[in-house]
This record gives sequence, C-alpha cells and structure tokens, in this order.
Amino acid sequence: MTDLETPVATPPGASAPRRAAPALLGYAAVRALGVLTLALWSAANGKSAHKLLTARWDSLWYTRVADLGYGYEVRLPDGDVHSNLAFFPLLPWLERLVSAVSPLSYADAGLLVSTLASLAAAWGIFAIAGHVYGPRVGVCAALVWAVLPVGIVQSMAYSESLFTALAAWSLYAVLTGRWVTAGLLAAFAGLTRPVGAAVVAALWVAAITSFVRDRSARPTHGAPVFRRALGMLLAPLGAAGYVLWVGHHTGKGPLGYLDVQAGWRNGFDGGYAFARFVGDKFTSFPSAPAGVGLIVGVALIVWLYVTCVRQGQPVPLLVYAGIVVALALCASSYFGSKPRLLLPAFPLLLPLALALARLRTSRSALILGGMAMASALYGAFWLNGSGPP
Repeated sequence: MTDLETPVATPPGASAPRRAAPALLGYAAVRALGVLTLALWSAANGKSAHKLLTARWDSLWYTRVADLGYGYEVRLPDGDVHSNLAFFPLLPWLERLVSAVSPLSYADAGLLVSTLASLAAAWGIFAIAGHVYGPRVGVCAALVWAVLPVGIVQSMAYSESLFTALAAWSLYAVLTGRWVTAGLLAAFAGLTRPVGAAVVAALWVAAITSFVRDRSARPTHGAPVFRRALGMLLAPLGAAGYVLWVGHHTGKGPLGYLDVQAGWRNGFDGGYAFARFVGDKFTSFPSAPAGVGLIVGVALIVWLYVTCVRQGQPVPLLVYAGIVVALALCASSYFGSKPRLLLPAFPLLLPLALALARLRTSRSALILGGMAMASALYGAFWLNGSGPP
C-alpha cells in the first residue's frame, strides 16, 4: 500500500511539467485525432462538428445557466419537469467568466474550458499513476484514458473533463499529504457534478486512516492534524452549499435537489432499473447481442475494480472509483449516459496501464494507436447518432 504522506514509487516532482510532457503530448494527439475524425465524418453527413461539441444535449443546459442563470425549466407532456437546477454551477460560472474577458460565446467558452480541463485531467492521471507505479505507467494511464470509446466527451463542452481534473488533483494532493489543497479541490469538484461526493469520501477515509495510524504509531503533531481536519471541513462545502441553496431556492428544504432530479427521472435504486433495462434486451433476438454486450461491459468493470484491489491501489483511489462506479451503474438515469458517467473512474484504468507499461514501447504504441483510431471512429459515429445525453 502506498503511504499517504510521501511518494514512494517516484521521486519528488512526479507532477512537474517536464515529466508530464510525454503524457500531455500523446493525450493531445489522441484528442486531436478524435476531433479531426469527427469533423470529417460530420461534414460527410452535412452536420456541424462544432455544434455537436458545443450546442447539443447537456452543453445547451450549461450555456443557458451561464446566460440566464437558474430558474429555466421544460415541462414535458408526461408531467416531468426538466429544471436547469439539476446542473451544478462551476462549469457555467467558468463559461460566463471566460466569455466576459474574451470575445468567445458561452458555448465556445465551455469548449475552451473543457479542452484545458481535459489536459489538466490527463496530467492529474499521469501524476497519480506516476506517484504510485512510476512515470512510464503514468504516461500509459493518461493515454488509456484518452482512447476510451467515449473519449470524445472529453472534448465536448461537458463537465466530465473539468470534474475529472479536479478529482484527480484532489486525490493526488491526498496521496502526497497536501490536505488543505485536497479539500479545496474536492469542494470545487463538488460544485461541478453530484459525484463530487466520491472525492469527499476518498479524502475523509484517507484522513481518518491517517489519524488512526498516527495515534497508533507516534504522538500526533498539531499542524498536520489541523491541516487534515481543515481539509475534511473544506471538502464537502461545494456540493453541500449548492444542494442546500437549491433546497432554499425551491422552498423544499435540504432534500429539494432530490425532487429536481426526480423531475429528470434520476434517482438511486441500487441498479434495479438498469438490471431491468438489460433484461429487456433479451426479449427479442435483434436486441439480445446488446444485452450480452452490456453484461460483458459490467463484468469488465467489476473485474477491473477487483484487479485494482488485488494490486494494492491506495485506499483513497479505491474508495473514489468504487463510489463513481456505484453511482453510475446503480442510478435510474437515462441508460445511454452511463458510459460517460464512468469517465471519471480513471483508477480502473491503472491495471491496463500497468500491463501496457510492461510491453516493449513499440508494441504498446501500436496497441494505443489502434485504440486511438477505433475511439476516434466510434466517437464520430456516436455524436452523429444518439450521442451522450
């Protein structure tokens, strides 16, 4: 198990720009390939790649918040109410800020924020993997995250890249004993997506573990205890602050945010709705292969998590990844969105990065290159079709 206070696998400076350069350059190349493929595919279909990246699905809701503030809602014929209060505020705040200091529209500001955040996320993933396993694994981890089948979401005006960046750097701060920094970043992650609770839980588990370890090993020092306690106090402020504000704004009290989510038919049912969705695929032959694919996909996620445990990943990473996966798979939200909801669960990719790092550079480059091309083609096909709601 990696110690929470000091790096053991790599020397200090594992997150320095020079060390991260190969990972960031490779990541940028993969994402550029994805965007270029999308542009060519969209042009062939008479569609705008720019619109697909900035002005469809959730990106429209974020830009409406940036432009009009909260209070916008859509009432559907079946009685459902889709309120923009469901969308956490950090991304639209940044869109408004960037647009105010530049000629960019809110949509283009969101695209810029997401692009920069995706690089920061890749850097954070490199830093964590490099800290735990070494820089070669760090490079592979950043590239594996880039070549995921739904990696094109990292280049959209969505909040996944921003959240992953904040989560990764908060977890890196936890692993290196920077508790106040970890708490601040966790608070910002909590202002980005509801799954910010996973970052808070990881920090709290790490801090409590450190308290227990210190009390059993040696006398506790005041300054480290204060910093850990302060980090624990700061971490939940973002999510808690927004949720309580929504409750006050709607007049429905502390649980008002749950009512907002219910209007979108979002909730946590332990995976019952998802299991029914998968089971329904086997009611006819044309959809049965999709059902098999879903089962295989869930089994792969479970296998990766078990592998992470067996390989001795630091507890904060296991707690974080476990909660992200649980919230993604056990929520009753639209099932087509689950792949992108799993994007922030990057610790699951570390076993794959370890396996790639053990190969010859030429072979790992060939594998990653093939995956990058497949990801680019799938991303272009996906966004020109159903896309990520």
